[in-house]
Amino acid sequence: MRSYQLQTAITEFFEEAATHLQVEVDGGSEVSFEIDRGGFSAARTPLYCYQPLTREFIGERWRALTGLASYRRAAVALEGFAGLQRYISIVGARSSLDGSSTYDHASPPRGDAEVALWVMLGEVFDEQTQFDLRPERVQSTLDRLERAALGSPEGTALVATLHGMTIASTELILTGGVRLVAAAPGADLPEEVLPVDGQERADHLVVVLTSGHDTAEDAAADGRAVLRDLLGSLRLFGDGRVELGELVWVRIDDGRWRPLALADAAQPQGMLVVTPDQEDELRAFCNLVSRRTPTANAVAWALNRFQMGCGREHELEGLSDYLSALRALLEPDGSPRGALAGRLAALCAVPSERAQLADLVTRALALERDVVEGNATAHGTSTKLVRTVADHLRALLRDVICGHLDYDLATLADELLVADSSREPAHADTEGAPPRITAARGPRGGWNAEEVWLEGDDLAASASAGGHARELDKQQQRLLRTLG
Repeated sequence: MRSYQLQTAITEFFEEAATHLQVEVDGGSEVSFEIDRGGFSAARTPLYCYQPLTREFIGERWRALTGLASYRRAAVALEGFAGLQRYISIVGARSSLDGSSTYDHASPPRGDAEVALWVMLGEVFDEQTQFDLRPERVQSTLDRLERAALGSPEGTALVATLHGMTIASTELILTGGVRLVAAAPGADLPEEVLPVDGQERADHLVVVLTSGHDTAEDAAADGRAVLRDLLGSLRLFGDGRVELGELVWVRIDDGRWRPLALADAAQPQGMLVVTPDQEDELRAFCNLVSRRTPTANAVAWALNRFQMGCGREHELEGLSDYLSALRALLEPDGSPRGALAGRLAALCAVPSERAQLADLVTRALALERDVVEGNATAHGTSTKLVRTVADHLRALLRDVICGHLDYDLATLADELLVADSSREPAHADTEGAPPRITAARGPRGGWNAEEVWLEGDDLAASASAGGHARELDKQQQRLLRTLG
């Protein structure tokens, strides 16, 4: 229901303010201009236009406007308006006044009603150099104010940039209504995330999601949690170090896009490429991770450390995060000192390659000491070592979350080692070479993308070790599929 008393009071303020401002112009005051690039011509020549700085002109005279008789009546009427705070959130008024040169900060706004009137007056006269009141602009401004009281929180949208990943489609819808968009010119997105200089697509993806909050700050807080979970899923899905940008943009209903700080962003490493035939796989994986990710155990702690390592500015700094996560998973309380290398090798390598992987872990531990002491140097070998450790950690976390491996990885690794040692005599009694497990890399080398073949006589040699060993073989093969 419209408040005609409120609309009348605001309209009278617009009329009196217009008269006051026009007197200023007629007396010799001028509205300044700024030059803005408006795009490109057909010949690719930049086009420039002059934009009147009307809001700045109004801001410099705002204190005089608040002395008008109609201002007091309009402010009192607005103070009792139910949608006042939501309107301020929609138009991003706080961000426009705080830290902006368009407002006289020697006399800051005295309340939400004053903020709203300042914004509405700027909308009514936006980019005008003469202060004639246009009825269509007045009605549009009043309609937006009324919609604020009737608006739905589902209209709150958040946008963030995603770097180090690309999709073949123009849009990919994930769990919870989160969308990955390849931003194109003219899209209904913040100008800052759109392509520049005539590009057809931006060099980053855009994450779009909705929030159930009706203030920008609450929506951003909710969005940060969703984006953090999405980033974790993408990092587990593929081997590219995907990163979010530093800002998130929030828009309530049809208001302005308001930028807010998201987090300190590291540089992405590599590129996670999702082809059209992998979209369903990624969608299912993100949904699975959102439902099965633990919140209060060693796996949850290790997953957080994995995220911290991926977010480090320099890759060597993430090594301690990865190794700490592996220690939490493979060296719980009561474990013998140095068990990490052997257990990781048991879970992530076939018997013939375990010594090599154990040696790699030993070298990683030595590199960690050098990093702590400030003696480590980033080069191809050390960086590759860190990434390899991260890949093995990613595979373990991914298989545990997906249910392929039990949470008690330390016990599982010890059982694998015992089972392998007990089947060695059986290998000696069989003719020919023992069967060999080969992990074949698929098109991406990630979750559910590889197959495993066991060469030999239909698992005969493995079967001789007993049913328990066969079950352990199955769990190890699942892990090998994720390692590729």
